[in-house]
Amino acid sequence: MKIIVVGAGEIGRHLALSLAREKHDTVVIETDDRLADDLDRQIDAKVITGNGASVNVLVEADAPECDLLFAVTSDNNTNIVSCSIAKQLGAKKVICRVHPELQREEWLFDHRGHFDIDHIFSSERLAAVELSKFIRNPDSLLVEEIARGRIELQQIQISEKSDACNRSLRDLKFPNRIRVGAISRFEGSLIPTADDVLQAGDIVTVFGEPRKLQEIVTRLGNGSANDEPLRTVIFGGGEYGFSLAQMLEGWGARVRIFEADPERCESLTHRLGNTTVLNIDATSLSEMREEQVGEADFFIAATPEDEDNVMTCLQAHNLGAKNCLSIIHRADYADAMSAVGEKIGIMAAVSPREATRKELMRFVTSDRYHIIQSLQAGDVIESTVRDESQIAGQKVSDIDWPPGSGLVALLHGINAAVPAADDVIEAGDTLYAIVSPKAKKKFLKLLSK
Repeated sequence: MKIIVVGAGEIGRHLALSLAREKHDTVVIETDDRLADDLDRQIDAKVITGNGASVNVLVEADAPECDLLFAVTSDNNTNIVSCSIAKQLGAKKVICRVHPELQREEWLFDHRGHFDIDHIFSSERLAAVELSKFIRNPDSLLVEEIARGRIELQQIQISEKSDACNRSLRDLKFPNRIRVGAISRFEGSLIPTADDVLQAGDIVTVFGEPRKLQEIVTRLGNGSANDEPLRTVIFGGGEYGFSLAQMLEGWGARVRIFEADPERCESLTHRLGNTTVLNIDATSLSEMREEQVGEADFFIAATPEDEDNVMTCLQAHNLGAKNCLSIIHRADYADAMSAVGEKIGIMAAVSPREATRKELMRFVTSDRYHIIQSLQAGDVIESTVRDESQIAGQKVSDIDWPPGSGLVALLHGINAAVPAADDVIEAGDTLYAIVSPKAKKKFLKLLSK
């Protein structure tokens, strides 16, 4: 594929090197001479020193003919303008990095539609999502977000204690807009119908709005919920810590943020309703002892400094914290920490660069769909309904979906949900489905003509 990366900072450099290793025709645009020269010596790709929001520079990078443009600088305006101009010039798909604050405004204003951008993301929120998976869903085997985070998929193993054992999906009567997309068991995997029966030991993939899923996952797993809220301490009140606290406080966790900057503490106190913000330096062992960090269920280090994050996790573990998680900005360090972390008391290390690379690489395909997740039963794919599609304007229940496929989410504008039988599919909607290898071609044909 012909791919342009605007910005050669931490995120852009990591992404560009990964794309070049996979032999994509990559062009990188960077305003800083030093960063551009440094990357040029390391990468088998064209590096242009210039402004990625300039028409002349984008034309020089051959944006009119590119398959994909990633705008990943640290400046919202540069990224948005770069994407919007490139799309008007003829770029097939444009992906835009934004500050988390702008992404939080998506329910108020459709930036994607207004600027003709295919996808908007923030690296801080992606890292926070990765961290939150360990905290909110400790029993889940897999957790992924789809449909702009409105829908979540989780995998859970059916417990012998669950009332779902030996009952059909029809009999279980799950809440509306919850979908069991796949079942994996010893003898094979399947995309189920309502008459399929769950068995103890099955690994089930369920889709739904995150809050609704929590009850279902508990029901399928150990069958009983933990009524005690998780005691969670976040070290660092920057965007990583703030985004994570926002996610967790809505789930009833008892969240405390330790932040050394008094002004930031005041800002966080006003913006977080159910989080306790303390003006504390968590690198001080005495202050951690005084705040009884050892009693925490989770301690998460989320500052910009890798060394502080690792050392405070080690201290929290030694004080007795049950689980420790850390942000590690260098992806190679994060890999090493994940490999040995449990031996030294760190449950997992999350790299914002790697979380972003993983998110963006799903767009790197010449096919008319994106693979969100590959499961044993099939792929979870994302694809858009074309204007000429035969299913445009039809109800979900009136469409002859191919065997081996299951619709799990419908994105219409900025609204997303697990589709119900009476929902109408319109041209331009984005569909998410789990499809077996045999069903994929027939399913995509429905969407295209």
